[in-house]
Amino acid sequence: MKKLFIYIVFLTNIYLANAQEQFSVYFDSNKYELSAPENKELQTWISQNPTSKILAINGYTDEDGTNQYNDSLALKRVEKVYQNIKDKVKIREDFKTRSFGENFQQSKNKKENRKVTIYYLLQKDIIHEDEILGLKSKKITKTKKPIVFPDKVVINNINGTKTEYKLDVKFMNELCYAEPGTKLKLNNLNFVLNTFAITNDSRGKLYELLLVMQERLEMKISIQGHLCCVSVDRKDLSTQRAKAVKQFLELNGIEKTRMSFKGFGSSIPLFPLPENTEEERAANRRVEVEVIEN
Repeated sequence: MKKLFIYIVFLTNIYLANAQEQFSVYFDSNKYELSAPENKELQTWISQNPTSKILAINGYTDEDGTNQYNDSLALKRVEKVYQNIKDKVKIREDFKTRSFGENFQQSKNKKENRKVTIYYLLQKDIIHEDEILGLKSKKITKTKKPIVFPDKVVINNINGTKTEYKLDVKFMNELCYAEPGTKLKLNNLNFVLNTFAITNDSRGKLYELLLVMQERLEMKISIQGHLCCVSVDRKDLSTQRAKAVKQFLELNGIEKTRMSFKGFGSSIPLFPLPENTEEERAANRRVEVEVIEN
């Protein structure tokens, strides 16, 4: 039986290297919908890999059924995983999905054969992406001078008092050197309940973003708001919260042409609605920054 392939864009054969990571989810017999535990595993992987980059997604089945049926089933499994991942984790431009059906070295454990495997790179390895894939290395067109960020900032308040905010230097460095297309969550950026007012104790996150934008003058970003818990964003809070971040940067001297904002409501949750725990709700309720140019 001829193997069935689906190409997003044609890609030179991928040679698996040590730096390339793998993650698999497993399906029940003759099913292409993920079980609740496996879907949770997938959502957890998505939430843990916001700065990773997907190279390919491969689908497999066990030997039960005809070759034609298994090819179709494997393809449906790949498509199901892809629909969960797209727009949440960065994907290589010439990314492909691939369906092997039962045409691969079968394991004695049938569960191991009913799977979809994601091949990806961690952010630290993306700079070597072409080398890892056996492609010609990209030419370096520009260098980025090392920047040493402070671990705190002290702000003078209107009433004459001062407020000190601790800064996440690791986050600032990740954003500073992020490739275009990278999305980073603004962790610990909180809002007053049901409003777009940023709480005082989380304003340090805004200064982290501001300091990076002040250093990386060529950087352009998209600020993206997301909600939890409700299927319809009736107050458009996700947009208003993203806009509030943009306005802070603009008021502090960042040119508005370098920024855009957009609200997605709860249309791109990291965990399915309704969420089961506060941790899942907190993960879905977020503001992300996507690097457009850097």
